[in-house]
Amino acid sequence: MLDKKDFKPVTLADRAFFECHYTLYPQTHSDNTFTSMVCWNRFMHYRYAYVKKNVILECTAAGVTRLHPPIGPRDPELMREVIQLALDMSDNNKPLMLIDPETAKRMKEIDPDLMLVPDLNHFEYVYRSIDLAELPGKKYLKIRSQINKFQKNYRYTVEPITPENREEIMEFLVKWCKCKKCDENFILAHEIEAISYALEHLTELPLRGLLIRVGLQVGAISLFERLNTDTALIHFEKGLPEYEGIYKAINAETALVLASEVEYINRESDLGISGLRKAKLRYHPHHMVEVYSLNRRTCFPVIK
Repeated sequence: MLDKKDFKPVTLADRAFFECHYTLYPQTHSDNTFTSMVCWNRFMHYRYAYVKKNVILECTAAGVTRLHPPIGPRDPELMREVIQLALDMSDNNKPLMLIDPETAKRMKEIDPDLMLVPDLNHFEYVYRSIDLAELPGKKYLKIRSQINKFQKNYRYTVEPITPENREEIMEFLVKWCKCKKCDENFILAHEIEAISYALEHLTELPLRGLLIRVGLQVGAISLFERLNTDTALIHFEKGLPEYEGIYKAINAETALVLASEVEYINRESDLGISGLRKAKLRYHPHHMVEVYSLNRRTCFPVIK
């Protein structure tokens, strides 16, 4: 029987294991990626169990523990154990999260009484890479205009992120944090912590990155990786607000690099932040990565 003692912390040393497993079972949601887990580990406290050739992820943030469904070969009995353990481990209303549509269907086959609710705040936005690179047609007219204005107003260059310019980027993050008052927002503070970890371990993670330098100063960065065979994932994107249009510029420059490599770009979720949601919708996503959560209020104590 699956037990909380079966879980151990996710560490940088686990990269080869996760890469091997995800080659067999490609992921579509950013929260399951190894890079996300190790970079956000001080906030999310990721752990995992490997049972019956399945990976089961656990995360604990702000004292709330949740499980993810099994990643691996279909095993109805293991699914029952994961559901029960999630209900036993957490008092949270949604103890099992990031359930993809196919897994949700299988869970309903196991127990039709389970209430699985769409988790809109964790739906991820996926775009055609060529659309983000070329911004074609009238629907992108305003964005093209903002990029043209940026190009007219600033002298800038684009270069890859490397260990050699890492210190400059760290200085950029300090400045960005002051602009955004990270000391008053613990989520932003943890995000900067995650980006810093990514930069410190750039060569140990499957990450690549670009920066925009305005004059001599780093004005924007993006960090990304290959998510699966047809999709790249943008983990982090930051720009200094003093440069109008710089977010549009770094978005486009990143897409130009990726358009020749992948069909799609996943730009993660909006976390329910209305301004972020509007910004992501302006780029007209091709589709969303839909996920569901288990609502414990409708669950019985024991899953039969």
